[in-house]
This record gives sequence, structure tokens and C-alpha cells, in this order.
Amino acid sequence: MSGTSLDGVDAALVCSDGESYVECGPALTLEYGSGLRERLRSLLGTRREDWSDAVTEAARDCTMVHVRAVAALLLKAAMKANQVGVIGFHGQTLSHCPEQGWSWQIGDGKLLAIQTGIDVIDDFRSSDLTAGGQGAPLAPLYHGALAAKMEKPLAVLNLGGVANVTWIGPVSDSAADSGIGPGENEILAFDTGPGNALMDDWAGRAMGRPYD
Repeated sequence: MSGTSLDGVDAALVCSDGESYVECGPALTLEYGSGLRERLRSLLGTRREDWSDAVTEAARDCTMVHVRAVAALLLKAAMKANQVGVIGFHGQTLSHCPEQGWSWQIGDGKLLAIQTGIDVIDDFRSSDLTAGGQGAPLAPLYHGALAAKMEKPLAVLNLGGVANVTWIGPVSDSAADSGIGPGENEILAFDTGPGNALMDDWAGRAMGRPYD
């Protein structure tokens, strides 16, 4: 994935049942070149209806960095593509407005699948926004799986470019109006406001560096 910092692509091998088991494998970061980073920065705030040739080119170049990140990760893990079940492809966020029910990430999931030979799941945000969420469904589920054996309630604060928090409640005794079934934990997650993005911007302007 690539976040709002625009520093590059983070890739990790994770084995999980999506509920209570998580095994973390190798991970790496493949930096965007300065040219691509600046092109993406110039497109921030662009809406889907403003699609242009510049967006098309940036989407392809961004996807190809992800392709190289997958190849590097497989090499680091001494694994082959057919040993990986699926790639979760976040894409690069250009604009995000959950209070209005929309968000836009660029990236070509089909191209990523063709180039890597691995099935790809992308466009995570749309269904979450349609369901009334804030368009970031993966982190809360990951936090929930990591915290499966921890005492509840607890909260996890994620300081990315935009900060967000996941609150995980105790196990429910009975089905609730919210749809939480017996034996399930209530999970509540939302953005809390700007995070490292502000520090990155300050570092760029005051220190001539891409991050603090």
C-alpha cells in the first residue's frame, strides 16, 4: 500500500484467517522516485470526474511500483507467486471525503494481477463507504485479529498520514441492534484528524526533506 505521505509502497507478507490468527512475514518499502512523487502530489484533491491523461499515466506508474514491490518481497521471502493466495491492493489516494460518501484511489488492479501472476483484490473503500463507514475497512479488522487474545476493551491508535483509532469492545453476550452476534467483539473505527502528513509537509518546506 501507499499512504498519504507519498513516500513509496509498503509491502508485507501476512498469513491470517482474518479473525484471530495473524502471522507476519517479511516486509519492505520501495520508494517512489522524486518525479512520480511530485506528479502524485500535484494530483492530490483531484476528483474522479476530473480524470486526465496525467492521472492515467500516474496510475500506471504507481501500479508498476507495486509490481516491483511484490517481486522484491517474493525474492526476500524466497517464495514464488503461486505460493501467495491474494494481493490486497490499496491504490494511491488522491481525494477522500467520507462525510460525503466518496473516496478516490488510483491504481490498476488488473494490471497488477497480470504482471505478478497473483489474484488481486482492490477498491476496498467503496463498499465500506456505502455501508456508512469512513472508507478504511482493513486496519480495524487487522487490529481486531492482532488483539484477539488481549483483554478487552482496548484501543489502537494508528499514526499514518491521517491518524485513526480502532476501539475493540468486549465479547457480546447476545445479538444487539447493531448486528453484533454472540461471541463477537464490537469494533468501532474512525479517523481522528491529520497525522504525519502535516509533519512531512513541514519537513519538506522547512528542511528540504520528504519527511521529519
